[in-house]
Amino acid sequence: LDQKEELEALRNRSFCHRKEEQLIDLNSNLAQVVIGVRRSGKSTLCFNALEAAKAKYAYVNFDDENLYSFTVSDMNNVLQVLYSIYGDFTHLFLDEIQNIDGWHLFVNRMLRKGVHILLTGSNSKLLSGDLASHLTGRHHTIELLPFSFKDWCNYNGIAVAPLTTKNMGLLMGAFGKYLRQGGFPELLVEQNQTSYIDSLFHNIITQDVQRRFKVKYIDSLERLAGHLLNISPAIIVKDKLQERFGFKSHHTLGNYLSYLTQAYLICKVNKYSTKSKERYVAEKAYAIDVAFMNKRENALSGENLGWRLETIVYLELRRRIRSAGEDIYYFNNGSVEADFVVCDGNRVVGIYQVAYDIENQKTRRREINGAVIAAKSTKCDNVYILTALQSETIVHEGVTIKVMPVWEWIVKEG
Repeated sequence: LDQKEELEALRNRSFCHRKEEQLIDLNSNLAQVVIGVRRSGKSTLCFNALEAAKAKYAYVNFDDENLYSFTVSDMNNVLQVLYSIYGDFTHLFLDEIQNIDGWHLFVNRMLRKGVHILLTGSNSKLLSGDLASHLTGRHHTIELLPFSFKDWCNYNGIAVAPLTTKNMGLLMGAFGKYLRQGGFPELLVEQNQTSYIDSLFHNIITQDVQRRFKVKYIDSLERLAGHLLNISPAIIVKDKLQERFGFKSHHTLGNYLSYLTQAYLICKVNKYSTKSKERYVAEKAYAIDVAFMNKRENALSGENLGWRLETIVYLELRRRIRSAGEDIYYFNNGSVEADFVVCDGNRVVGIYQVAYDIENQKTRRREINGAVIAAKSTKCDNVYILTALQSETIVHEGVTIKVMPVWEWIVKEG
């Protein structure tokens, strides 16, 4: 009843609509699964979709201390209570379902009964492991990251088209704020952003990692996570991390890195190679949002605008490839590097370099050389250098490079 009351209160509020809503098929016989980091807006996305369709649905949120000890054996009682509160319903919305061990048994039963199911979860294991093994193809997944720049503009009423002089000026100013603030929706209304992000960080560590994986050395895990967020984007050097944080083996360290990835705190990008075994050497770590890079207490890191810009480009590419069925890698041949290589199967469809600016001649040469060598090595003719402000076209050694501000690339080509 308390949760229904919270749901009713939402109907009096206005929310930002996001393009991922279009991916939810409420008429499907497959469970619709929205997966992503805590506080990225998963529940709101499902709420918007259900309300827009005027669906007759029931709702339960398992990220609730009153339901902390529930198991799958309690789900029949939950179902009876939902029918008593909501009456007959066609759709069932289950929030943070990964908190219930054996949840898939209940969901499968509801699917067999013809109930349309929406699930959300804050752990990618729900997507990659539990769903694949337990729902046996009876699911459709939607990954939701924190606000994209377009979402951020939508929320703030800033037009992304047409690109008039006025709109371009407003977009440039808005992107400067987004670059520093990040995309968590509630940061747009929270006054104490550091306290909010610090609390979110600790909740992810304790609720989505320690509770699920029964981590014994929680202090080591938290220090490892903080360190990776402070230095991201960065190559993961396991020997150095093992020595720094006192892990007894690569196996333990590998598990902890996997937990942080599954909880959507960090993301890992593999090195581009045509050889499968080489793609899993020297992974690169990114924060799930730039807010985690320096808005935590005791982060002791500067603005690092270039790293933040690179992180935003990675997250934007990740949003795009999920719907296109593509993959992201980074390129490094031992002498030069390109930040991102986007592949469609074994075909490279995009090379992306990110630099805050390329006014400095040394920086300019480095970024151009990396882009050109990556393009020639992969036989790709779709090449970008993405910056904070600069825009031009460069032709070097027969390779055409489009130089664009990141904000313009997002709004024009997203």
